[in-house]
Formats: sequence, C-alpha cells, structure tokens
Amino acid sequence: MVTLAVSLGGVTAVRTLRARQAATVTAAVAQDVVSSHVRALMGAHLFDVHSSDQHTVKPWFLGKLDFSPPVDDLTPLGFPLVGGRLDYLAGRPVAALVYQRRQHIINLFVWPASDTGAAPTDARADRGLHVRHLTRNGMALWAVSDLNELELDQFAGALRP
Repeated sequence: MVTLAVSLGGVTAVRTLRARQAATVTAAVAQDVVSSHVRALMGAHLFDVHSSDQHTVKPWFLGKLDFSPPVDDLTPLGFPLVGGRLDYLAGRPVAALVYQRRQHIINLFVWPASDTGAAPTDARADRGLHVRHLTRNGMALWAVSDLNELELDQFAGALRP
C-alpha cells in the first residue's frame, strides 16, 4: 500500500513538473514570436519572398530549411497570403508566412513541433498583440497579430486539421 502511494505521488510530481516546464517553454516561445513579429514590422524585413501564390512561397523555402512548411491558401476565408521569410526562433531557423486581414499583418511561424517542449495549444496576449499556438501534422504553428481575438481565432481555426 505504501509503495502504491509513493508511486502515485511520484507520477503526480512528474506530471506537475512537466506541465510547469511546458508552461515556461510556451511563455518563452510566445515572447520570442511577439518580438520577431515586432522586429519584422519595424524594419524592412517583412518578406524574403513577396507573393500571394502558395506555389511560389512554399518552394522558395526549399533548401533553406530542413523541413517543408505547410503553406495554406486562406484567401477564401479573408486571410490572403502575402509572402514569407526566414526567421530564427526557439533556437532554430523557421518559416515565417505572412498573411493579411485588411490592414493587419499576421505572421505565422512554422517549424517541427518536436523541437520544443511547448504546450500543444495556447492562446495569449502580449504587448497588445494576440498569439495563437497549435500543432498540425507534426508542425508547430504560432500566429501573431494585432487583429482582435475573434478574427485571430478564425485564422487559427482555419489552420486546424
């Protein structure tokens, strides 16, 4: 009985520690995502490839990353693709896909999900920007914009499988 209690206590402690670590990693990545979004808007480096054609943007990343980012055409939903660029987040090169909703820029950062211990989904706000995180087909997707929460949720919902 004592062994069972100790074992269950150990399992609970490990789960609590992992959840805390995931929350810490998620918060740190979210801060990096927001900082990268702000830097891209401040400088002249919003695009490396400026195109609304997913068949132009997706192949542009070939040979520049060790993965192939999904590039979705969300124009019918009111979120046209406007380009992409290389960025560096969470200790690795990532794809930054740039979408637009009216005059609002949405940066969608994409990299293999196994590269961080971040929580599988997250929604938060930081410095007046909204951030959404989800995983899809083994990829971590982080969207950030000054769009209102409802519209960014619609954008994130369109990315879900």
